[in-house]
Amino acid sequence: MINNSERTLIISELIEKGVQIPCPDGVIIEKTVEIKSGTVIMPNTVIMGNVKIGGDCVIGPNSYIVDTVIGDNTKLNNTQSYNSVIGSGVTAGPFVHIRPNCNIADNVHIGNFVEVKNSTVDAGSKLPHLLYVGDSDVGKDVNFGCGCVTVNYDGRNKSRTVVKDGAFIGCNTNLVAPVTVGENAFTAAGSTITEDVPDNALAVARNRQVVKNDWVNIKKPYKRQHTK
Repeated sequence: MINNSERTLIISELIEKGVQIPCPDGVIIEKTVEIKSGTVIMPNTVIMGNVKIGGDCVIGPNSYIVDTVIGDNTKLNNTQSYNSVIGSGVTAGPFVHIRPNCNIADNVHIGNFVEVKNSTVDAGSKLPHLLYVGDSDVGKDVNFGCGCVTVNYDGRNKSRTVVKDGAFIGCNTNLVAPVTVGENAFTAAGSTITEDVPDNALAVARNRQVVKNDWVNIKKPYKRQHTK
């Protein structure tokens, strides 16, 4: 870890080169880091290792970037990224974890509470919120609904998921790897997908709803108490 005098010198040199660091207190940047002019480093951000950041980005607040290459015009808010490549025009956060060996292409949107690991996400795809995408290859213009998971580990082996261009993954879908979702295919919300989905198909993998009328009055051994 660099000492305070080294930290201050590095930050001063970056500011002279056109990097904006409006609140240097709490910002840590190692000397191995390259940042282009016009980029803003927000408070409580740590950037370490072999990092290259393009121009006109906003990194932070509260971000931790290690051994990552970042393109231009990318915004990483409350984001941690390790040993990965992030393209231009990407938006991520808050509360995003990009684990090693990820390649996030241009104009990808990664929303709040999303983890991506050992995966490629191609241009224009959206991973909006509450997702785990691990060991996956996601095509262009793919949309994930809320709460989806790529189920990559069976307790012994890790397998990959492939989601092809234009696919739409419905909310709370589990993609049990190894599995492929074809181009422009859809999965219905709440489905657990265990078999490949052909191009342009809709996969529904859930039981039909069953309603048992008056079940509560029959089964409850006590009268429900209402409290204010």
